[in-house]
Amino acid sequence: MNSTPFFVVKALFLLFHRIFSKKFRRTATATAGVHQKYQKDPSPAKLSGGEGKVLIFNVEEALLKPSSPYFFSYFMLVAFEASGVIRATALLMSYPLIRLVGQEMGLKIMVMISFIGVKKDKFRIGSSVLGKFLMNDVGLEGFEAVKKGRKRIGFSNFFPQVMIESFLRDYLEVEEVVGRELKAFCGYFVGLMEPKVKPSSLSHLIHHQQQEQQEQNGNLIGICGSQMGYDFQLLSSICNEIYTVSEADKKKWKTLPKDKFPKPLIFHDGRLALNPTPLDTLAVLTWLPFSLILVFIRIFAYICLPYNLCVPIGAFSGMHLTVSIPVEKTKTKTNNNQGCLYVCNHRTLLDPLYISAALRINNPLAVTYSLSPVSEFFSPIRTVRLTRNRARDATLMKRLLSNDNLIICPEGTTCREPYLLRFSPLFSEISEKIVPVANDTHVTMFYGTSASGFKCFDPFFFLMNPSPSYTIKKLDMVDGLFASHDDTNSTKFDVANWVQSEIGKALKFECTKLTRRDKYLILAGNEGIVH
Repeated sequence: MNSTPFFVVKALFLLFHRIFSKKFRRTATATAGVHQKYQKDPSPAKLSGGEGKVLIFNVEEALLKPSSPYFFSYFMLVAFEASGVIRATALLMSYPLIRLVGQEMGLKIMVMISFIGVKKDKFRIGSSVLGKFLMNDVGLEGFEAVKKGRKRIGFSNFFPQVMIESFLRDYLEVEEVVGRELKAFCGYFVGLMEPKVKPSSLSHLIHHQQQEQQEQNGNLIGICGSQMGYDFQLLSSICNEIYTVSEADKKKWKTLPKDKFPKPLIFHDGRLALNPTPLDTLAVLTWLPFSLILVFIRIFAYICLPYNLCVPIGAFSGMHLTVSIPVEKTKTKTNNNQGCLYVCNHRTLLDPLYISAALRINNPLAVTYSLSPVSEFFSPIRTVRLTRNRARDATLMKRLLSNDNLIICPEGTTCREPYLLRFSPLFSEISEKIVPVANDTHVTMFYGTSASGFKCFDPFFFLMNPSPSYTIKKLDMVDGLFASHDDTNSTKFDVANWVQSEIGKALKFECTKLTRRDKYLILAGNEGIVH
């Protein structure tokens, strides 16, 4: 058998291989689960030599785990949070067409439906909503590779820049972000995107950084997807080393655990509590008509029926309430016959309602800083607004305690994650005996809190969940500031911090020094003051 053609073909293949290798320098892999092309050892290898260098990475290929096709859930979050049910329904109905026309055209359809007509300067979904869901999709292996760079530049040929910039800068400490720009007209997005990121955009950014830091070329590392993609060609003209990530190995990536987040995720906004994949979105939209009927039944039961009837009706409708009370019997009245002050952490606007019902509190009265007239009208217990004037509020609460039992949330605002915000020390100055109450909630579809939306709808969204749950834990009574002995040096801040720490231990939450003002500045761009 003549083997000459075989050797000719083999020689041509080796020649082509050598030319191809010189053109694209060196390819390797960027973390466990990604294989180096020229590495003899077939086992996965981590990126080496990245310290002290500038690292340029593709966000969706090098950082995020495989998600639903074309990252549909992120655009559904934009559609739902920006305009509600109508836009979300339109995007869901377009999903079969999106899958049919391919990635680039499907992306344009999703951008058009999600962004058209959205006001540009009011768009905060990228910073307040998407961060939580994007962090949940970050791969541990990809993150460990990215954080090796001394300088990190993230780029995306898929996501609009307004969707990923805050997430990368605020949570992953990425210095520069380059994405596709959205076109706007008269301050409103028109649903069109600029073309893909060009090599000149990254080159100009890198050259600018090198001039500022007086660096030389030769220290640029790139991480992207397949060698056949546009991203590899983009980086090949810029980087000295390029690492590729295969889809097969990305499926083996682990989720980045919360204890390895560069910054803790404490605040986030939005109504949806689940990741809106196509099937989950269909389930939510199908559930909405039934949820409205369920809300009416639950509200009617709590407002119009006695406790002995509303509890079984609530349980039959899917609501869960778990109550934990200390074995020791604590006094509900102080020696001077004042009412009792119940101090709790703040999860939803329904906290005082659940606490008063679970602990069977007589004459309950909730003191609030700002509450919508709608919530006040539907509240089955009395509410009193505070003025944010410390002296005036202290006088008012002392007077109310002479006849009623007060329920107060000293955090001043709600927090969804397992953290406690700073407790205002005002409550420690107005009562000798304080009853700390720890409470927690669990929802499956909708969050019952909002920083930028209509707060009057918060209780309705909580009750729209198929099976919302509340956990109430009554803790041992604590002495207030004026009940302390003369030989102690306790201050109002010590009492407030002690109550916060006890509630944190009961719930296994982490205590912070963040305040209501911090939350609203991060999520809504204001100080959260309702006039």
